[in-house]
Amino acid sequence: MSPHLSRRSALAGGGAALAAGLAACAPPNTGAVNAEPTIPAAQGPVTITYWAWLKDLQKVADVFNASQDRIRVETTWIPGGNTGGYAKILSAVAAGGGPDIAQVELRQVPEFALAGAITDLTRYGFGDQEEAFDPGAISQVKVGDSFWAVPQDTGPMATFYNREVLEGELGLEVPTTWEEFRDVAGAVSEAGKNLISLDPSDGSHPIGWVMQSGATWFRPEGEGWVVDMTDEASMRVADFWDGILADGIIGTGYGSYTTPWYAAAGRGDVLASISGSWSDALNETVPDGSGKWAVAPMPTWEDGYASGGHGGSSAAVLANAQHPAEALEFLTWMCTDPAGIDAMIEFSGIGWSPAADYIGEIRQQPSEFFSDQNYNEEVIVPMAEGQNLEWTWAPLMQRAQAIIGDGMTNAVSGAVPLADMFAQAQTEIVSIMQDMGLDAEEAR
Repeated sequence: MSPHLSRRSALAGGGAALAAGLAACAPPNTGAVNAEPTIPAAQGPVTITYWAWLKDLQKVADVFNASQDRIRVETTWIPGGNTGGYAKILSAVAAGGGPDIAQVELRQVPEFALAGAITDLTRYGFGDQEEAFDPGAISQVKVGDSFWAVPQDTGPMATFYNREVLEGELGLEVPTTWEEFRDVAGAVSEAGKNLISLDPSDGSHPIGWVMQSGATWFRPEGEGWVVDMTDEASMRVADFWDGILADGIIGTGYGSYTTPWYAAAGRGDVLASISGSWSDALNETVPDGSGKWAVAPMPTWEDGYASGGHGGSSAAVLANAQHPAEALEFLTWMCTDPAGIDAMIEFSGIGWSPAADYIGEIRQQPSEFFSDQNYNEEVIVPMAEGQNLEWTWAPLMQRAQAIIGDGMTNAVSGAVPLADMFAQAQTEIVSIMQDMGLDAEEAR
């Protein structure tokens, strides 16, 4: 390994590495109150604050507030993370302030940990709660032996498709394997339609594909990181999609749930989206779609996982939190108690439940839009249970996903195939990590 800061040292208080990892955000205050041993719970009532871009989150907090009189939770809406929310959070932490809790996307958790902006919840006994959470959710907030946030919702991937056109009009079956996907996409293309359409700049799709295939791009090993984007699981994904793109049998002019996608979906010209479980709510706004759509598992590899991950957020206790123990008590309730899960679904429209054994009352019912299918229990539960638990997010995912997105654009245009792009991205990402002061190397 190269002689840079160790991963452990960086995660413990690496504010100096923030400039490269979170561009344009001020580095946090390394003298944060949570940098030292635990802050005990208060003797009397306390108020904790929570910044998030979830809608109507105060209504969720009010359910908790009404259930006891020791802890009051007050929420403040902020813009989404990459549209200003992260800059606001980090600036507040840098100034020695900020809320007790903030929403952080799952993929960004290691980056915030590296920045010294959030609290290692293991110090507050959060590891004892691990079994209360869905394994696919809790694994995404863990780096090494430490838990850095509470998973708030996740996005196991599935296939949302127009059953009436695919099965009824065209006489085709929804693909269950990726080889079947190639055949079905080709048949749909011959009929003058697209099975799916991809945003050519969206790096989240290749990441979800390789997660499902069994790749582990970023591995904490010893005191550093190994970046492995050219393993067998990644290369079969790259070769497969290079073939799909070369054959031109899917759409590449726009992504799912954009204005042109909705127009095409309403006409029956684009028939599916392979995306996170939260897509169901977006799908339900397809014009004249009720009763015509259904949900199926994500196509699989013979030796891969059931599903990849697409989106999802956590709730992190910030480094300057005055009441971390109380904040963690509230978050554990919100993200595991049925009352908390139901409130988040009802008021905030969260993605997949982070709880181990409760998906939400409303999600146990058949859906009129999705052909009266009880799709959450029949499809999404197995997708959530079949996640790649070895996957770890890197401490520079915003930058890494942008690199993959640029590479996806080049692959769509035919300039650089995905197989070559993954190798090039690996070298570039390792170089960036080393410049951040991390001990990182390419897999050999």
